[in-house]
Amino acid sequence: MTLRIDISGLPSERVRFAASPLAELTAMLHVLAEPGHHPQLAGWAADVWAGLRPELAERLREAEFLWRSSQADFLIPARPRPTLTEELDDVDRVDDETYVTAALVTTCGGGRAHSAAPSPLTDTAARERALDLAHARGARQEAFAERLLVDPAAVRARVRDTLEQCAEAFFDAAWASAVVRLATDLRLKNDLLTRQGIGAALAAVSGAVALAPDGDCIIVDKLQDKATAAHGTGVTFIPSVFNRPHLVVVHAPGWQPVVQYPVADPAPTEPVSLETVTLRLEALSHPVRLRLLRTLARGPHTTGELAHTWELSAPEVSRHLAVLRRAGLLTSRRHGRYVHYTLDLPGLTALGTDLLATVLR
Repeated sequence: MTLRIDISGLPSERVRFAASPLAELTAMLHVLAEPGHHPQLAGWAADVWAGLRPELAERLREAEFLWRSSQADFLIPARPRPTLTEELDDVDRVDDETYVTAALVTTCGGGRAHSAAPSPLTDTAARERALDLAHARGARQEAFAERLLVDPAAVRARVRDTLEQCAEAFFDAAWASAVVRLATDLRLKNDLLTRQGIGAALAAVSGAVALAPDGDCIIVDKLQDKATAAHGTGVTFIPSVFNRPHLVVVHAPGWQPVVQYPVADPAPTEPVSLETVTLRLEALSHPVRLRLLRTLARGPHTTGELAHTWELSAPEVSRHLAVLRRAGLLTSRRHGRYVHYTLDLPGLTALGTDLLATVLR
């Protein structure tokens, strides 16, 4: 399973490595929302939460759907700017339809919308579909989606104000520390790009990123099968101190391809028992179960949502979920008539950081 970025005929100068304040803030917000994905940053996250004003803490919970399970595409800039303010100004220039569609992908947990799909701002069926998906994911998601569809301008202004408050509360200090490491990484990557070419630069990004043998495609090893193209626009690589183990790729139609990759060193792995490894690897031996875990790593899902995402029948999904539950890799919780399944991070971590990184990537 791979994500492929077509770069055939792309001039070398359109492959860019640059730091982004907004992308790094988004990575920090994801850590705050999902500290279990980032055990090496758990202390930092706890300190930030402890120091937040109650109003800002509530605002972050209110809008966390923009960065918790996945990051809204407009939060990972294709053309990074020197300051957070400049990048937020660029977000303000995105039209409402594009902004709302990208936000609903993360809020509702649906797949990437096709560029020709009807807009939920103007199409009643698309609007109802978005609200149904949000309802299945919980009251907060539904409330956020409703506000976004009723008054996108007000929600956009509130999200920007929240991000600006984060700068003063914790981002500015964390960015000042991170920017030195980012600059060091960028010097290395740009030197490799200039002296040895894109293949060498990609090899230094991650073992999960490579140039195809014919040189016409960037291949990203992720638990999904997707494709996009960088023709005419280029592709941007953004280093991050805070996003390990994730490898974030913007690939939706209409968006320039962007890859945000970690520069931090991986944490050492802990030894696990052979019995545990054997039981859980048997549960993970089926490719469909890996796909289900990839989706569940983004947050709780129902059987119906998983079936819709992967175009499977609900009984087939239920059988696979039962195997994963017996292996101790899932937990479940009932919310009204919905049962939400969640990835058990400690259980998966016991298989080692390599497998965890693959699923979360």
